[in-house]
Amino acid sequence: MRSRAQQELIGAVGGFARRHLGTGRGIPVCVALSGGADSLALTAASLRAGLRVRALVVDHGLQDGSGEVAERAAAAARDLGAAARVLTVTVDGPGGPEAAARTARYAALDEAREGLPVLLGHTLDDQAETVLLGLGRGSGARSLAGMAAWNAPWGRPLLGIRRSQTRRACTEWGLSAWDDPHNADPRYTRVRVRREALPLLDDVLGGGVPEALARTAEQLCDDADVLDDLAAELLARARTPDGLAASSLRRAPRALRTRALRAWLVEIGAVEPSSKVVARVDALVADWRGQGGVAVGGDDEARLVVTRRASVVVALRQQR
Repeated sequence: MRSRAQQELIGAVGGFARRHLGTGRGIPVCVALSGGADSLALTAASLRAGLRVRALVVDHGLQDGSGEVAERAAAAARDLGAAARVLTVTVDGPGGPEAAARTARYAALDEAREGLPVLLGHTLDDQAETVLLGLGRGSGARSLAGMAAWNAPWGRPLLGIRRSQTRRACTEWGLSAWDDPHNADPRYTRVRVRREALPLLDDVLGGGVPEALARTAEQLCDDADVLDDLAAELLARARTPDGLAASSLRRAPRALRTRALRAWLVEIGAVEPSSKVVARVDALVADWRGQGGVAVGGDDEARLVVTRRASVVVALRQQR
């Protein structure tokens, strides 16, 4: 007899598969498995939902004994009936250890998935934390929309499942989950949001805050998808051989114009352009008074600068 936690997990995975991956049993998927309760429960639930699972375990090499942790996770997946493979990565690059580890992890998963979708163990609690972090940083509607349930090839079947449910299901299935010490380290902002900010908000507002934040993300995701599609159409109309036609952009609502500009900035090489940078580039379109260019990125050899020439917004590389 399955418990309620087990049934909800299996139902969440099965419903996700029907919506996004097709019908029938034996659909092949990869599961990103860390050995923690969320991804371990996802692996077990995916198998019980009738999927054919290949577990991909990424060893970041950031902690002593990480290789042994990865091998134990892979062994647990095999005991459940999944195929499993350990992927060893080197974590380096910009953005601090969290960002560098994430970049290395997703690159390894993408390379190893061999065309299959990859299921990730993010839960409702992760979604709530993401929304709250985006709100605190003023990152705009797309950030507040949180993580998408399906953004091929990445799938998140457990966005409606609480973290407590995955732990309960692991216990009931007799699975021994690994607790990552990084998840309790207050030096990480997300850990403090999880352990301090969200519980305080939940207490002050009388409960239900994680669920409310997750509902907000779901609603905003639908809105943001529509706006992004319209912004992509606007960007296509504004393109010229040299850059973007300011007149085409200026006539559009600001919500679409800034989305189009942000997408273009990423396309030309700006890394995660801030709202301040986007606003300054937008001023070249909507509030043109002959102002100078806007530095949006670059490398050791040259700066990437967006400026306006007559009626066209252009991107230039200026040697340092």
